Amino acid sequence: MLNYNEPIVMGILNCTPDSFFDGSRKQTDEEILLRARQIVEEGGAIIDIGAFSTRPGAAEVSEEEELRRMEHALSIVRREYPDFPISIDTFRPSVARMAVEQYHADIINDVSEGKYPGIFEEVARLGVPYILMSVQPDMATMIECFEREVAELQRLGVNDIILDPGYGFGKEVIEGNYAVLRQQQELKRHFPTLPILAGVSRKRMVRHLFDCKANDREALDGTMLVNLVALQQGATILRVHDVKEAVNTIKVFKVISNY
Repeated sequence: MLNYNEPIVMGILNCTPDSFFDGSRKQTDEEILLRARQIVEEGGAIIDIGAFSTRPGAAEVSEEEELRRMEHALSIVRREYPDFPISIDTFRPSVARMAVEQYHADIINDVSEGKYPGIFEEVARLGVPYILMSVQPDMATMIECFEREVAELQRLGVNDIILDPGYGFGKEVIEGNYAVLRQQQELKRHFPTLPILAGVSRKRMVRHLFDCKANDREALDGTMLVNLVALQQGATILRVHDVKEAVNTIKVFKVISNY
């Protein structure tokens, strides 16, 4: 059972050929294993495995292909780390089911805000924590939707819910994303018992400010700054490509906040 009383880092492992940050694309056995080791050795608390790129313009991935990629990555990571917490980045019930039942995945990380048919019911049946990510454009609409969705999840028996404001999803690049960031504490006020995950790593909301590419140093520097603000605004999980830097950001936050 993960402890969300202190901030932790979720490291991204994308077993895809087309994620927006090419440094996160890991497909061969060796690449997947080395990335998992890097996340663990640099202080990550969760490995988040994705097999379906959600970047704008990414090619559609069939259910069969997502299952194949995910099972390939899981078999490698679980062989090396049989008990390490793993999150599955998917919106498909079949992928969630395979990951939990065959590889004992620990968390389902759903970027669809529960819109894919049957995902709520499948998570309830599997009995694992669930990350509910918003695709809404502003905080008011987000809270309104979260209230309905959390109530439905709890009605089904899902009580381990993590809220993700969904930076970069359904929001204006600068005005929308940073307005939500400024108001992120509102989620704590409305849902005081639910942890908050912030995923801003090298996203366009950061890159646009510095007119840089995902691989550029400025994208990492900006991510670290935004992550610090996200922590100050109530986040307890940072989902990142750069684990060591996020761990160091948490160290700074703890000193500043007398945590």
